Amino acid sequence: MAKQIQLGKSDLYVNPIGLGTNAVGGHNLFPGSDEEVGKQLVRTAIENGINLLDTAFMYGPGRSEELIGEVVKEGGKRSDVVIATKVGPKFVDGKMLMDNSPAFLQEEVEKSLQRLQTDYIDLLYIHYPDQDTPKDEAIGALKQLKDEGKIRAIGISNFSPDQLKEANKDGYVDVFQGEYNLLNRKAEQAYFPYMIENKISFIPYFPLASGLLAGKYTKDATFKDFRASLPYFQGEAFAQNLDKVERIRLIADAKGVEVAHVVLAWYLTREAIDVIIPGAKRAEQVLNNLKTLNVQLTNEEIQAIDSIFHV
Repeated sequence: MAKQIQLGKSDLYVNPIGLGTNAVGGHNLFPGSDEEVGKQLVRTAIENGINLLDTAFMYGPGRSEELIGEVVKEGGKRSDVVIATKVGPKFVDGKMLMDNSPAFLQEEVEKSLQRLQTDYIDLLYIHYPDQDTPKDEAIGALKQLKDEGKIRAIGISNFSPDQLKEANKDGYVDVFQGEYNLLNRKAEQAYFPYMIENKISFIPYFPLASGLLAGKYTKDATFKDFRASLPYFQGEAFAQNLDKVERIRLIADAKGVEVAHVVLAWYLTREAIDVIIPGAKRAEQVLNNLKTLNVQLTNEEIQAIDSIFHV
């Protein structure tokens, strides 16, 4: 069993490898995905010591929460699982609108509790900022829900550094989720110092840069989905990034592990990061992600990776 890590200053303790569940019932993101395969993926995670399940209303929308609720209920041990979910946005006339108003947040938390078939959510995030609501007011609404026992920890996602500081004016924010990987290290300057100073856990999303940092691709690969528009998949940048990944492969090969394991292990050496939540589409990928915990990087290797992907 992996050592449990405290999330920020909250009372949540988790395996450093969590599970991102956007492929579990996230039919709007992965059309045609098999719900039973998704549920088995969650079962495999729980059975093998992964206790942080990261979901969101956006995945489905709502369906991911429902499937996770079913699996957790059938297991009968709610207290063994740390469920993180994100409220918002709302859909009006087919348009996606952000809303951080206290009334909306409180209403959405009640709906999430029903979908998850639980009476409390361990970590509740505001998924996206809106333009109007003062951020400390939005967090105040979550603090009230925490005081009522409906949520245990408060998170925010996709907020700018200034919005984060406004949200945390009273020191209530426990976790921040944002984009960070070896190809996009802006968060190291923009967020990490504030996180460390305020004991807020930074949880990175897109940790493997849509598979590029997993060592899956060759220079003749072509993309027709959302990856085609990402800057690190473009022309010369793509070729240079693949060369960098090959340098990581040398470290991985020497350890008898995969490139992804080395990359994920490197993130866990960052002071601001307590846990990572790689996604998976199949149960065997969940087990594979857990191999990250066996990777011990030397100081020389940590510095070498840092310099290969120098900002």
